[in-house]
Amino acid sequence: MARYFTITLESRGVSCRARLLDDEAPLTCEAVWDALPAGSDAFHAKYARNEVYTLVPRITAAPRRENPTITPIPGDVCLFDFEPWEIGNPAYGYDPGSTAHAEQGASDLAIFYGRNNLLINGDLGWVPGSVFGAIEEGLPEMAEACNDLWRNGFAGERLLFARA
Repeated sequence: MARYFTITLESRGVSCRARLLDDEAPLTCEAVWDALPAGSDAFHAKYARNEVYTLVPRITAAPRRENPTITPIPGDVCLFDFEPWEIGNPAYGYDPGSTAHAEQGASDLAIFYGRNNLLINGDLGWVPGSVFGAIEEGLPEMAEACNDLWRNGFAGERLLFARA
């Protein structure tokens, strides 16, 4: 039986519904499911293009990579696992006390809302993500809100993931 979760941009009042990809990424899906609800400040990607993400305490039960991609498509939901040294670079602009600077590292829960994404970072090189979900309802509305986030800023916005 399929499992679903919601993804919400809290201040913008927009949500979408995604299905866990249990067949393609069973270990990642279970680890994320067990960690829900999860979420924090929303960020728009600098490098990947059409990505909005949040950083949460590291989901240590998730494998380093499962069902990986470096070219996510619209509607993909990915998990990225970062060691503290990978994400704590001051150039990334995360507040010193934020999850990005946690001793154990951080997990990045990300949605992709448009085409032509490429997961590369100037400091690290290729940054494969584990695709664990697929947005099945509300992607056009979420894409519009994500574009607004890009154009008008993400200060004060939160990206939340919860079981549906």
